[in-house]
Amino acid sequence: QVQLMESGGGSVQAGGSLRLSCVWSGYSGAHMGWFRQVPGNEREGVAAIYTADGSAFYGDSAKGRFTIAIDNAKKTMYLQMNNLKPEDTAMYYCAAGNPSRVLVPGEYNYWGQGTQVTVSS
Repeated sequence: QVQLMESGGGSVQAGGSLRLSCVWSGYSGAHMGWFRQVPGNEREGVAAIYTADGSAFYGDSAKGRFTIAIDNAKKTMYLQMNNLKPEDTAMYYCAAGNPSRVLVPGEYNYWGQGTQVTVSS
């Protein structure tokens, strides 16, 4: 049984930083990713990573500010978020699966419960 658990969310001021973590169990697939969702909006792909070699992919909102990383020994994926903006406020989810399009949420099979990130101006 695949389980994903996010942590590290919180409230910060604009310009601040947060590091999200996602601990997994029961998963040995090729891709993992971070997604976010604001109530009333579609879930958005933030970043994805190929578990075998750490190749990273970023959505436009994350480029230059966020970094995705993975520690397979610890079964933990990270999202370092710097220079946060109020528009980054959302519930952040980690996901795992074998997608054809790595930033498309519908192509992932497994999801965590999410961790809330709130950025104030």
